[in-house]
Amino acid sequence: MKLNEILSDSFNAAEWEAKGYELPKYDIAAVAKKTHDEPTWVHFGAGNIFRAFPAAILNDALNTGKYDRGVIVAESFDYEIIDKAYRPYNNLSLLVSLQSNGTIEKKVIASITESLKADKQFGEDWARLVQIFQAPSLQMVTFTITEKGYSYNDADLARGLDAVFATALLYERYKAGKLPLTLQSTDNCSHNGDHVKAGVKAYAERWAQDGIVEAGFVDYINDSSKITYPWSMIDKITPRPHEKVQAMLAEDGFEDNNTIITEKHTFTAPFVNAEEVQYLVCEDTYTNGRPPLELGGALYTSRKTVDEVETMKVTTCLNPLHTAMSIYGCMLDYTLISAEMADEDLRAFIQKIGYIEAMPVVTDPGVLNPYEFIGTVINKRLPNPFMPDAPQRIATDTSQKLSIRFGETIKKYIDRGLGKSNLVLIPLVLAGPLEVGKADQDYSCLKNLYSRKDVFGLDLYEAGFGEQIEGMVKELFAGKGAVRQTLHKYVSVR
Repeated sequence: MKLNEILSDSFNAAEWEAKGYELPKYDIAAVAKKTHDEPTWVHFGAGNIFRAFPAAILNDALNTGKYDRGVIVAESFDYEIIDKAYRPYNNLSLLVSLQSNGTIEKKVIASITESLKADKQFGEDWARLVQIFQAPSLQMVTFTITEKGYSYNDADLARGLDAVFATALLYERYKAGKLPLTLQSTDNCSHNGDHVKAGVKAYAERWAQDGIVEAGFVDYINDSSKITYPWSMIDKITPRPHEKVQAMLAEDGFEDNNTIITEKHTFTAPFVNAEEVQYLVCEDTYTNGRPPLELGGALYTSRKTVDEVETMKVTTCLNPLHTAMSIYGCMLDYTLISAEMADEDLRAFIQKIGYIEAMPVVTDPGVLNPYEFIGTVINKRLPNPFMPDAPQRIATDTSQKLSIRFGETIKKYIDRGLGKSNLVLIPLVLAGPLEVGKADQDYSCLKNLYSRKDVFGLDLYEAGFGEQIEGMVKELFAGKGAVRQTLHKYVSVR
């Protein structure tokens, strides 16, 4: 069983389906031709998250029979991905969904119709990208290039049209008739559309200043009737190719199960393994239409609602729970998040933080229910045995996360006049990320720590929690077994 067999006249679909492989329900060749002639969507970033999520929900949309165009992927960082993970397999891939019960679901993704290297040194690929950006049919350009992919400096700006490929291609679209287009980030960073806009604007203005492009190009990229930069919230985990998954595929007879490691240390494969749960919520502002990704589960709404969804996730329903269990997981010598979920104290710890302490200040965005979101996190995502995440990794840079993940909740309690006595376990989280030498040491230094607004988002003494947290610190470091005893005590109180 190999991916390229799917395109052959002798393909035995029944054999694949009998082994649980979901195959495309559409004419792959017809979709590829239609996309080539009238492209609607280009995506920058050929990594695993793209194939496992945006490309996969397009695949689902195509399976409905209500849409007929695929997506063209462009890679501007690690060109080996195109040479080794895309083109040898005719851009086909296998999505392996990792279920929390230890099983897998397998789906062939055929929605990617072309894979290109976004660099002028690859002349044929670049010419094709220019052609695509000049096409009136093009509706949307999306990105998964990580947050740092949007950064730039003076040296970059001074390089002219060779500096950044997306903006250079946007200039080609401008010259083709100031055609409308939407640039959509699907990277996991706050207000991600603003990152795209800031980068495009910086390059366009510098190029105009240097006489490389006309001033009208700056007007074009700032004209919201022509170009938009919507926000989105994306949430899905795609680990590196998993050895257990490879073994399960090999047992089926699926041969394209090899791991590919590029010179730039990208870990990829002809298959992508990813958690079963996923969310993509997009601001619905498109100037030239868009692919109907709602057919695959994407949610389209207002900018305000996207912001509320992101706030719900970051300050209540996911990120704080991750941080809380990583801190105490490290203290209790756990090395896997999934293993922590079998610990009754730790499971109750994060359940009660989410449902009891943080939930009273959550704004329900309407499109995603906060209670259901937390339930999915606790019952499906965190216990997933395929997720090799370690609390030691998640606990890295904890001091940079506390103000958003917990400080915002405390501030909302104060602003809304809610009873501070309801907060017990969140203060216990803040008592945890410390190294203490001995039980009888001098704790006076804690006053300086818990007064720091730059760490916690507010002075915890002014907020009325400083002394409470100090007491918890002393309990946690009272002697052997104190962490477990203290955690159990406060979890039981709640």
